[in-house]
Amino acid sequence: MSISIDMARRILEASKQRARELRSPVSIAIVDAGGHLVLFERMMSPYGWATGNISIAKANTAVMFNQSTDAVAQWGAGIPGFASSLATMTAGKFIMAAGGWPVRIDGATVGGIGVSGGNAPGRDDEIARAGLAAVDALPPATPRYEQRSPDQTFSPNANGPVPASSSSISGPASLYEAPDTHYLIPDPNSSYTGEIPDQFNSDHPGGQA
Repeated sequence: MSISIDMARRILEASKQRARELRSPVSIAIVDAGGHLVLFERMMSPYGWATGNISIAKANTAVMFNQSTDAVAQWGAGIPGFASSLATMTAGKFIMAAGGWPVRIDGATVGGIGVSGGNAPGRDDEIARAGLAAVDALPPATPRYEQRSPDQTFSPNANGPVPASSSSISGPASLYEAPDTHYLIPDPNSSYTGEIPDQFNSDHPGGQA
């Protein structure tokens, strides 16, 4: 499952609304679960061009580690060479700075958001979280399969569940009924005992001595 363009638009618009309220034009990037760019806007265009790449790097980092970029910065700072190595390996799509968050639906990460260019400390993070609030307001995801009651069966040629009593299989009913096992019950009037006669064994090679 990955983020849809409609969901990305809702996140972007919610983030932009918060940025306007804070009078803080920023760059906003939204990527899918694979780190591919889905939606991007630089509110301060044509200025602040550097914030565009930074916002994309924040969104990618959030998806890469499935946590906020602020959290990555806190534990990553204690690892020598960690930031420079990851930035080189990802062609600049890794950064340790607040403002990036994974986008989760029903506990599954479907994408990430990155914000850069806030005019005060903590602004990038606040604007990004406003976008996440729009995702929380979405209705629950529709289950892929409907739960069927025990008295219903699935018919591939029908538009919905049909009662189990109405069979969708055509043909003689005897072909689909449970087999009759009455012949497995021993007949008390039969003379057969299941023992092999001694005469049969003595008259045939390989019989009992």
